Amino acid sequence: MKHTHAEKDKNTYYFKLSSFSRAIEQAGMMMKEQKKMPEAIQYIEKACMMYMENGTPDTAAMALDRAGKLIEPLNLEKAVDLYQKAAGVFENEDRLRQAVELLGKASRLLVRLKRLDEAATALQKEKNMYKEIENFPMCFKKTTAQVLVHLHRGDYVAADKCVRESYSLPGYSGSEDCVAMETLLQGFDEQDEDQVYRVCNSPLLKYMDNDYAKLAISLKVPGGGGKKKKAAAAPQGGSSGAPAAAEDEDDEYEGGLC
Repeated sequence: MKHTHAEKDKNTYYFKLSSFSRAIEQAGMMMKEQKKMPEAIQYIEKACMMYMENGTPDTAAMALDRAGKLIEPLNLEKAVDLYQKAAGVFENEDRLRQAVELLGKASRLLVRLKRLDEAATALQKEKNMYKEIENFPMCFKKTTAQVLVHLHRGDYVAADKCVRESYSLPGYSGSEDCVAMETLLQGFDEQDEDQVYRVCNSPLLKYMDNDYAKLAISLKVPGGGGKKKKAAAAPQGGSSGAPAAAEDEDDEYEGGLC
């Protein structure tokens, strides 16, 4: 009889805690409607802690994801923190597909914030997760993102290592992603600006997620520009050709992000 009463009391406690958690999250959403975003996020984070205590980590992770989306337009740093926390909760529950999706959000924001060392670490974790769930095409894409991040960090060796390690992934060697990265690294190593420009402005890189596409089109060879300009023929009348050069400069970035 004692055991039955104890079990009943425990269930009643968790029911009340769950109801209180939902009420706190709803209060956070009300703060959001009133445009009080910092207060809204505080309420939602408190609700998430209670969801965890209540034994419903999935609900906590989804609430953290929602909070990240709310704060992202206003505070990228806080959004990164919330997405990473949500990913951690899902990872602890062995829900790697949900975890890696949230890690991807955090990685892109870290690139946007130019926190490239942290972005490199986050991308490696993403790639490891995709490998674990055997989504190898996404591993290829993460390798490309890693290379771009490392080259912007000025670490050619790390970029090259990412490609070499990816040779062990089924289907990577000889793939479009692999050939593009080998060509990019070769051009970078040989300071061949034209070769680097062609790879970085290819559809494969131009149509990546926007933050990585920006890395691609802004990549410069050490000691040089993004593209070697061909000498323009002097027009009739002895003009210097400066307008043509300016037009060429504009073309370098035309259509790079859509």
